[in-house]
Amino acid sequence: MNTKVLSVLEYNKIIDRLASYASSPLGKEMCMKLVPVSEYDEINQAQINTEDAFNRLIKKDGINFGSNKNVITSMKSLDIGRTLSAAELLTTANFLTNVNRVKAYGRKEKPDEADDSLTDMFEGLSPLTQIAEEITRCIISEDEIADDASPALRKIRREISSTNDKIHTQLISMLNGSYRSYLQDAVITMRDNRYCIPVKAEYKSQVPGMIHDQSSTGSTVFIEPTTVVNLNNRIRELMIEEQKEIEVILADLSAKVGVYSAEIIEDQKIMTKLDFIFAKGRLAIEMNATRPVFNDEHIINIRKARHPLLDPKKVVPIDIRLGEDFDLLIVTGPNTGGKTVSLKTVGLLTLMGQSGLHIPAGDRSRLGVFKKVYADIGDEQSIEQSLSTFSAHMKNIVAILKHADDDSLCLFDELGAGTDPTEGAALAIAILNHLHDRGIRTMATTHYSELKVYALSTSFVENACCEFDVDSLSPTYRLLIGIPGKSNAFAISKRLGLKDHIIEAAKQQIETDKESFEDLLSDLETKRVNVERDKEEIAESKKRIKELEKALEKKKNSLDDQKDQILREAREEAREILQDAKETADDMIMSLNKANQGIDVRELEKKRGGLREKIGENNSKLSIKKEAPKKKAIKPEKLKLGDDVKVLSMGLKGVVNSLPDAKGNLFVQCGIIRSKVNISDLELIEEVNPYETKKKNKGSGISGIKMSKSFSVSSEINLLGKTVDEAINELDKYLDDAYLAHLPSVRIVHGKGTGALRSAVTNHLKRIKYVDSFRQGEFGEGDAGVTIAVFKEK
Repeated sequence: MNTKVLSVLEYNKIIDRLASYASSPLGKEMCMKLVPVSEYDEINQAQINTEDAFNRLIKKDGINFGSNKNVITSMKSLDIGRTLSAAELLTTANFLTNVNRVKAYGRKEKPDEADDSLTDMFEGLSPLTQIAEEITRCIISEDEIADDASPALRKIRREISSTNDKIHTQLISMLNGSYRSYLQDAVITMRDNRYCIPVKAEYKSQVPGMIHDQSSTGSTVFIEPTTVVNLNNRIRELMIEEQKEIEVILADLSAKVGVYSAEIIEDQKIMTKLDFIFAKGRLAIEMNATRPVFNDEHIINIRKARHPLLDPKKVVPIDIRLGEDFDLLIVTGPNTGGKTVSLKTVGLLTLMGQSGLHIPAGDRSRLGVFKKVYADIGDEQSIEQSLSTFSAHMKNIVAILKHADDDSLCLFDELGAGTDPTEGAALAIAILNHLHDRGIRTMATTHYSELKVYALSTSFVENACCEFDVDSLSPTYRLLIGIPGKSNAFAISKRLGLKDHIIEAAKQQIETDKESFEDLLSDLETKRVNVERDKEEIAESKKRIKELEKALEKKKNSLDDQKDQILREAREEAREILQDAKETADDMIMSLNKANQGIDVRELEKKRGGLREKIGENNSKLSIKKEAPKKKAIKPEKLKLGDDVKVLSMGLKGVVNSLPDAKGNLFVQCGIIRSKVNISDLELIEEVNPYETKKKNKGSGISGIKMSKSFSVSSEINLLGKTVDEAINELDKYLDDAYLAHLPSVRIVHGKGTGALRSAVTNHLKRIKYVDSFRQGEFGEGDAGVTIAVFKEK
């Protein structure tokens, strides 16, 4: 790839941004050396690496390669027997620690997680944890070796510390003793790594020892007292031994590292490459870039392309096609409309893609693989070389035509500009025809109308234009392929205030054919804008319809869920109410069955009241709450004994047993239950003539005929074969029905047997208040096996 095009298309700025995302010096260096390649497989592999790094960064936090400093030189020096310094060993240990972190980052989170192109790199790392730990155990910093680095070093340093303590003890005793008056200051100081005391010059003969130094004024001399000379000498000896032991320790650590020098060098290469690949991934995230699909047919189809060096919040995405239906694309339009940016976008995204970088464009954008990319963009006129703008451009074009082939992409900005328009347009058409004949993909910008006509009349050439809003005098920067652009010079001049007569005079200078062509372009542009607007409105309507459909579906699902929930709750509540009612009824039946055993009447009445309240409570739970219908009030004077009524609170039918008192309270017989209620809780039930009902319902097989009790209740009940409890329960219900049916008397057949059932019947009849009398059957009526009961008159 020629280096000039990298500068013209500002590829180096992309590389600078890429390097800023590398976290190690070696990674940054590798980024700065990145150049486009032209091998299809190599490009694809680089793109796959970038995509896998991108995906890992999205799923996990980033990884830092900062400790990836150059250790290869140190490793190679070990091969010739060199001992590494403490600093070099620490750098190696830090590097290996970072290798361990990076390897852990690359491990799979789940056993069944699929491998990617980076898996082998992560698995190829050798952390050498034991070597790193041994180095950090022995070396605290570049200038300090740990006491525990070796037993010998620990022993030497303990002796140094002990000797130092002895020296300080000796000197402190001198400072506080007889030598105090000879001293300039009562301090202990060091000279030539030996302990001394500052003595006044006039008393130096009074302090036996070696003079090592004196002050600048000569008033103070620094004397090493004789009593500590041997101790100072011992310290010097120990320090030499310490240094030798440190060298032994460093040599031992270097030997251990040297065993794994090849693995460490390989770690360095992998770490550098991973840092470089993850820098590409981070750049892709920052640019919201995607992986392009490459082809070897030189087809370019970039969707929603954005120039990576423009503000992402302001840049207008463009769609660009080249090489499939046409191999030459001519872009026209006014100045500052985005033609040059479109040209640079195609070139720069091609270079980025062939460098293994993702491109800021829509998903599944396509790029061709080109061995060379050439660009003639910008004003390169040179005063020193006596080159005009046209000459400078033509010099570049000549060089491009000389070296370009069918594996090249050529980009020309303002092709043929800078000279006579007629000659410039003719040159441009000739150059484009030459490039087409050689099968070279070309994109060019121009203002010449001749090139617009050339594109319209030539099959392998396509027009494109950068849209311009005349009303606002500003470009929209949208690239429209298939539509030639209009310069809009007259419209812009008019909007800026140029007189109409001047504009009209200018129009008269234009040939009729050219004016008609420009008018046609203007008309096409107007129609295109209207079509685009209609398409946008249709798309917006479709979007709203889909949103409404989604909302409706969501609401329907919500209602279905609510319905199911309500039904579940209702079924559960009904089940609980029925269970409660069953238990209450069972309890009441059990109490009634024990009536023969002498249950107290008041207790029975209390249970009946409790049952009535329970039934009312259950009815209120099961009923749908609605406005109660207005009932007709019953006047006390119209109420008679024996009237059929309905107790509203209990939902039961009964017969009036007593007339209401002053407060409106009265007794109502509801089957076996005699309840005290208020007249306001009653509703009269109108009697129905059975014959009239039958007549009305004659021929109907649907509704039953309502008969009075006297037509349905027998005057005799047979209790033979029943137990006492069963017989009494059945007799009690039968007596209620017979009394309500207005029968004057009934015949109870119980048999003779042991007399137990007859006795139970007799006792039960005594407790029934509406039984006037009863007697044993006479001859012909059943004798002692039958009892005749007579009801009171109503």
